[in-house]
Amino acid sequence: MENEIVIHNENDLRSKIYTIRGMRVMLDFDLAEIYGYETKNFNRQVKNNIEKFDVDFMFQLNYDEVLELSRCNFCTSIQVKGIKGGRAYFPYAFTEQGIYMLMTVLRGDLAVKQSKILIRLFKTMKDFIIEQENLIGSDEVARLAIQTSQNTKDIAEIKENTVTRAEFSKFIQNISTTEIKKDFLFLNGKSVEADLAYQQIYAEAKETIFVIDNYIGLKTLVLLKTAKKDVKITIFSDNIRHGLHKKELDDFIKEYPQISVSFKKTNGILHDRYIILDFGTENEKIYHCGASSKDAGNKVSSISTTADNAIYKPLIEDLLTNPELVL
Repeated sequence: MENEIVIHNENDLRSKIYTIRGMRVMLDFDLAEIYGYETKNFNRQVKNNIEKFDVDFMFQLNYDEVLELSRCNFCTSIQVKGIKGGRAYFPYAFTEQGIYMLMTVLRGDLAVKQSKILIRLFKTMKDFIIEQENLIGSDEVARLAIQTSQNTKDIAEIKENTVTRAEFSKFIQNISTTEIKKDFLFLNGKSVEADLAYQQIYAEAKETIFVIDNYIGLKTLVLLKTAKKDVKITIFSDNIRHGLHKKELDDFIKEYPQISVSFKKTNGILHDRYIILDFGTENEKIYHCGASSKDAGNKVSSISTTADNAIYKPLIEDLLTNPELVL
C-alpha cells in the first residue's frame, strides 16, 4: 500500500537536496515520500530496473556519510540500524540524472509531473549559485564549470582559494564561448565530462544531426536537448536490447517539443558509432565515437573527428534510404 502523496513547496524540496561526494543528491526515503511510495516499495521498483541506474545515477551511502548526515539539524529523519535505530541498510542517493531516470521506472502522470518539478529545481539551484553575493570556494567553481563546459584548461587556471560573484560570472561567460574541441578523451568514471562533450557537439549543428548508434536509451535523447531549434535530428539504430522505449520517447517530446527526432534502422551493418553534423553542407563534421553516448565515461573512451569525410558519403546516403525504426 502506498503512502499519501505529500505536496511540497520549493523550499521544502530544496531542503531535501544534499551535497554528497561532491554531487547534489536526494535520498531514497525523501523521494519515496514525494512520489507517494513506502521506501521499501520505492527501492523495489528501482532494483527491478537496476540496469538503468549506473553509478553516476545512484549510489549507496557508506557509514561515515550516514553518520555525518544524521548529525545535521536538517537531516534528522535519517535513522539507520547501528546509529539511531531503524533501517537495516544505508540509504540510496540519487543524482540529478538518476532522478530523471526515475521517470522511466515510476510510470504514470504523477511520476512524470513530480520528476519534472525536481529536474527544474536542480536547474534553479545551479542558476542560483551564479547569483550569490557570497564567496564561492574554488573547488565548487571547478565542479560547476565542468557541468557548464568541457574547457578544462580554463578550470586549471583557477588558482585562488575563493572568487567573487563578478569573477565567477566572467569565468562562466568566457568558457561558454570557447570553440569546440576536435577530439575528446574520457577517463574511467568521467561520465559528466563525456555528457558535456556530446552536448557541445550537438550544439554545433546548424541544420541536421545524424546519430549512428545501435545501443540507444533515454540518455541518448537527453543529451540531444542542446541542439538548436529547427535542427533536424535522425537517429540510426537497430535499438539492440530495446534500450529505448516509445513511452520514454513520448515523455521526451513532451518535455522538449522544440526538438525534432526521427528514427531509421541501420539494418545490422554497422558496429561503430558516429555523429554527423550538417551532412552535405560546408559545415559538415563527422565524429567517430568509441562508446555509445549513454555509456561514455563509464570506461576509457574517446571521440575523434574523421580525416576524410568523403569516404563516408556513400554509407550515409545509403543509411538515409533505410526504413523507419519503430520503437
